[in-house]
Amino acid sequence: MNLGSKGKKRSVLPSRPDPPTVDQILEDISQAPSNDPIFSILEKIGQDSPRSSPDSDTELKFQQCRRFVELNQQLQEAQKRLLLQRAELQTAGEQLERDVAEVKGRAL
Repeated sequence: MNLGSKGKKRSVLPSRPDPPTVDQILEDISQAPSNDPIFSILEKIGQDSPRSSPDSDTELKFQQCRRFVELNQQLQEAQKRLLLQRAELQTAGEQLERDVAEVKGRAL
């Protein structure tokens, strides 16, 4: 019975794309339909500025960009946590493999 993971191949993940620029974000927001889910999310958190006047449209876009930046920061922090947890799991897995090999060596 093979308890180790030596026979398993690890997949290599593709590199992540660069984050969008501010201009790309603004373009995306300006082209989004009014029924886009982000608008309903913003309404739920109390940022339901009407889109009728240029000033309110600018304010809405600003609030949307600000929320996007906040969410992006939260995602980056989560990514860092996940990378740390992954490293910890890899270390624990390697230690487990060494312990199993040691136990097998003692049994012989």
